[in-house]
Amino acid sequence: MSEEFKVEIVNPEKSFLSIDNATEVVIPAFEGEMGILKDHISIISFLKPGIVTIQSKSGEDKFFIEDGIVEFKNNNLSILTSSIFNLKEVDKNKIQDLIKIAEEETKNKDINDQVKFLVDQKIDVLRSIN
Repeated sequence: MSEEFKVEIVNPEKSFLSIDNATEVVIPAFEGEMGILKDHISIISFLKPGIVTIQSKSGEDKFFIEDGIVEFKNNNLSILTSSIFNLKEVDKNKIQDLIKIAEEETKNKDINDQVKFLVDQKIDVLRSIN
């Protein structure tokens, strides 16, 4: 019996990724990191800044996302996000630039607690990548 399911990641520019042979996906949900396997219960959740890890028959891929929504239903995982990049293809200078921009954002005196939490989360994840 196959343990595989479909994963699709979409960002505003395009369909970023579509595979039919995922065996496990770990996502950075607001509730905490969540592992998805075939036949997982249906869910809809918001995503916080973090790493999406996809295990498939062809290996492991990791992606950084800033935010998004995830839905899993009928063995189809859909991730909608405004910003995503593959960790294998990212330039270290890009990560440094993103950290600097996020650090500047935290200095804004009008930032609310929720936004500050998300920006701090983003900084922590980007530093762990670097």
